[in-house]
Amino acid sequence: MKKIYSLFLLVLAFNSCGEKNSASIEALVSKGTLKELIAKKKELSAKIDAKSNDLKKIDAAIAEKDTLQKLPLITTITTKEEVFKHYLEIQGNVTTKQNILIYPEIPGILKAVFVKEGQQVLKGELLATIDDGGLSNQLAQLEVTTELSKTTYERQKRLWEQKIGSEIQFLQTKANYESQKNALEQLKSQLSKASIRAPFSGVIDDVIKEPGTVIAPGQGSEVFRIMNLNNMHVEAEVPERYLTTITKGKEVSIEFPVLEKKISSSVRQVGNYIKPNNRSFNIEVPVANENGNIKPNLTAKLLINDYTDPKAILIPQSIISENSKGEEFIYIIKNKNSKQEAIAQKLIIKTGKTQGDMIEVIENLAVGSEIIKEGARSVNNGQKVKVIEK
Repeated sequence: MKKIYSLFLLVLAFNSCGEKNSASIEALVSKGTLKELIAKKKELSAKIDAKSNDLKKIDAAIAEKDTLQKLPLITTITTKEEVFKHYLEIQGNVTTKQNILIYPEIPGILKAVFVKEGQQVLKGELLATIDDGGLSNQLAQLEVTTELSKTTYERQKRLWEQKIGSEIQFLQTKANYESQKNALEQLKSQLSKASIRAPFSGVIDDVIKEPGTVIAPGQGSEVFRIMNLNNMHVEAEVPERYLTTITKGKEVSIEFPVLEKKISSSVRQVGNYIKPNNRSFNIEVPVANENGNIKPNLTAKLLINDYTDPKAILIPQSIISENSKGEEFIYIIKNKNSKQEAIAQKLIIKTGKTQGDMIEVIENLAVGSEIIKEGARSVNNGQKVKVIEK
């Protein structure tokens, strides 16, 4: 509106002068020399510049005295340094290395089962027995013959030490005893396989076979599933571009959406193999499972700290605009007076990583700058604005 008013005053000035001098100018244009035309042009240009300066002074005075003018209302935020942690978000699955099926080591009939599903067991605890098919009787007989061969060997050894008897007799009794002893140990080892024991401490997740079932080593003869829920971890695949930033010991926040639970941990192991099909590598993150709610194959969301800046400047992403060159810019304010009036100034910036609604500014923005927040998209460069508190 002020520009139209200024233009109107300029036109009136020219009209008042133009009506008086129009005849002389027309005569000069038709009959004047080049030197006279140039001189007249300079004269008129000087008058225009003088009038333009006068109009600027008038506009400034109007702006100063016009208490009814409406300035754009804005809110601002002041930049400051703060710790910025960027997190890579990936999905993983809970697993445990102690989650196995227990198979029989010898064929036979499942004689007895001593545990139930969900029961806690200790390493080495007896879970079930298999009919040994008479091996225990053979063991008893072999123990008797082994003890006899031992007695014979010891007697022959004493005689040999007293130079009584032949060397052949001594060696024969020795060989017989050692053969019996080895056979006894082998039979004991074979018989021990008739007892199915827990390979580690954990919980019996499934009792698969019932007593009386004929079983044998191999696929299809699983007797139990046992797992240790105290030694759980999350496995996840990470894109290869994060190979240098996702390292052992990195801070991790684990979220279990189904359980509505979050826990903190760190990267325990980083894989050394890049999978060619999806260009990723594996990581392991240990999980504390104090109440036992976390189960194998449970879906987990990992937030891994892959970047930290202790002196970052963060601003809301919503206030950033982009020009035709693809440059990002924001508006800051300058020359704020006691009436909270200031001038909006466009500032080209360079941004870095984002986290949620905030983004890191890595170039051109100084600490302590006042950035236009609300109203950032409705102001222009150099426009006068009014700052309000909110």
